[in-house]
Amino acid sequence: MAKALPAYPRGLDFEQVWASIQAIGEKIDRFAEESRERIRETDRQLKENDEQFRKRMAETDRKLQENDERFRKQMKETDEQLRKQMKETDKRISELGSRFGEAIEYMIKPNLVAKFNELGFDFTKIYPETEIKDKANNIFAEVDLTLEDGDKVMFVEVKSKPSIKDVKDHIDRMQKLRLHADLHGSKRKHLGAVAGMVVKDNVRDFALKNGFYVIEPAGDTFNIIKPEGKYKSREW
Repeated sequence: MAKALPAYPRGLDFEQVWASIQAIGEKIDRFAEESRERIRETDRQLKENDEQFRKRMAETDRKLQENDERFRKQMKETDEQLRKQMKETDKRISELGSRFGEAIEYMIKPNLVAKFNELGFDFTKIYPETEIKDKANNIFAEVDLTLEDGDKVMFVEVKSKPSIKDVKDHIDRMQKLRLHADLHGSKRKHLGAVAGMVVKDNVRDFALKNGFYVIEPAGDTFNIIKPEGKYKSREW
């Protein structure tokens, strides 16, 4: 008697296969939609973070500009205060220098005529603060002390601490005074001197080199140094 063949399961029919395909398709669609959603969410977060970053950068930039403006304002105020202080300091220094000049004039004026006359002059008059205002010829000059005799005039510039520039200024002053005298018919010889409370060696030498007498303190009195030897007294 022949053996019976074993029973095999029957294959899937079309409906089952189609249902399986549809189920897989739905899973794929859900996965795709979930992926797209995740991508959209990631993109939204990136945009939100970018916007927050832009806002933070804008705020930082605003604060930097605000601080820069505040700094510039503070610097301007500080600069104005420094300029004001410097101006006030210059004013006080100028006033102090003027007072020193007045003190020197007060010290030397009483005996200046006698001291110069010991050097061979014959001055009889002394005037403080001579001022020339010749608008017609555009000549303006101020002289601290002026000594006169018949044919000579000595113009003395007084500074607390004369400088090379002060000596040069006095040379210019002497030229103006000579021009003014010539225009007004005066033929008297003009001589010059520089007086100071403190006279540096280079300033003294420069003044003597240019023919000026130099007046400086000596103990309780003062000396007049005559330009002589390698230096010559200058007449304008």
